Amino acid sequence: MKGFDKLTTKELSAWVQQAKIQAERGQVAARIPLLALADPCWFAVHICCESGQTINFGDTERVFPLMSVIKTFSLLYLLEHLGAEAVFQWVGVEPSDAPFNSLEQLIADRGRPRNPMINSGAITLADKLPGKDASQRTLLFCQWLNQLALCQLKLDEVMLTSVRSKRSPANQAIANYLAEIGHLENSETALDTYEQICCLSGKVEDLARLGKLLACENSSLSSQHRRIVNALMLTCGLYEASAQFAVKIGLPMKSGIGGGLLAIVPGEGAIACYSPTLDAVSNPVAGLAFVEALAQKLELSIFA
Repeated sequence: MKGFDKLTTKELSAWVQQAKIQAERGQVAARIPLLALADPCWFAVHICCESGQTINFGDTERVFPLMSVIKTFSLLYLLEHLGAEAVFQWVGVEPSDAPFNSLEQLIADRGRPRNPMINSGAITLADKLPGKDASQRTLLFCQWLNQLALCQLKLDEVMLTSVRSKRSPANQAIANYLAEIGHLENSETALDTYEQICCLSGKVEDLARLGKLLACENSSLSSQHRRIVNALMLTCGLYEASAQFAVKIGLPMKSGIGGGLLAIVPGEGAIACYSPTLDAVSNPVAGLAFVEALAQKLELSIFA
């Protein structure tokens, strides 16, 4: 995988240490009480190659909630189950220059979420997941991911309780507005589903295995759907910083406030990082610093 076999532990260690220094510029997510307890020094990376080779380093046994990284896979799930035509009746594919939880932008856009990677888009799609209630939707979705990727995601009930204890007023307002204009079948079920799928948790290896689904040909998934998801990760996956990192790194990526970061090297494999301190846009600081160093050293950009 583009020279990953030539990586040495010494190089990896050096990049991790540099990334950890960068992490001091960020802060752990404070809104959710349990996330606020994370140690800013935690860092883990797992690389899953198409060849089957794996590389990992750091605090790889840490379990963390995928949070917004899951948006990538709820999109993939609905593309596979309902098709692109149906999905893009509900959400757009345009990048957003507003924060990921902006109600103002949603209202300005007359209730059509810009893309599936921001909260309004993800809450809209959570409303469409198969299942009779939020818990069944989450279970079916989790089972599908675990079966396809051979990973071991689980719903973190303690994290979910923490999320519910400080439910985001912005998310509540988004769901209420979407329901008012008839874009949600049930605002409470949609929001409950969204919160549950964001609390699906695993190790950095689980995230890398999920990423490999998007990076490599898979007889169980449509190639067209993989291309759509990767394109939206590149243009929208890091919120309003997406264009900046498309230039600096040149890989489809998705972040989450739980500290997860996934980067896709199409045809080659996936890089997953865990680092809990976030920048002003809510992207993981150390994870981005590490992937940038790796991408530049190994010339990973998809733009040859």
